[in-house]
Amino acid sequence: MAAPFQSGPQAVPLIYRLFFLYIEPLASLVGAYYAFFQPQEYLRLTDPSSSPILSIPLSTSIILKQLSNLYFLFAFNEALVLRATSDLSVWRTLLLGLLLADVGHLYSVHGLGSAIYWDLFRWNAIDWGNVAFVYAGASMRICFLTGLGMSNKGAQRGGKRRVNQR
Repeated sequence: MAAPFQSGPQAVPLIYRLFFLYIEPLASLVGAYYAFFQPQEYLRLTDPSSSPILSIPLSTSIILKQLSNLYFLFAFNEALVLRATSDLSVWRTLLLGLLLADVGHLYSVHGLGSAIYWDLFRWNAIDWGNVAFVYAGASMRICFLTGLGMSNKGAQRGGKRRVNQR
């Protein structure tokens, strides 16, 4: 097996490498931080009208810590697992799983009403993360999975192609 991240015609374009290896993992770590260390603020930003004022119920606290753990897992998988392999089939598999998670995530915020998807002038920081950034991530995954911008047509079809991670 060739060393991971060698350059070559099957290189992953810089935009994908920047997004999947740096930008999105960092954003996931921010979400993990808020869900774990700032749960009151996390809930307030998610929906001020239903967030607890004085204390967070134990069950909600546990769920937020579990959510934080999942955000950390997303960051770990993207930032480290994708760096550990040069196999495009692994990249595609991991990114397909995250695309499915994107769909579920976008569906979950529908509980705030349909305006959450288009009324961006009313969005706060968490809305930008829960909607706009998730749409951006899903769009990047769709582009990658369909081979948009890939330098080698063979890399689009599957197989054990190598990627450039420099």
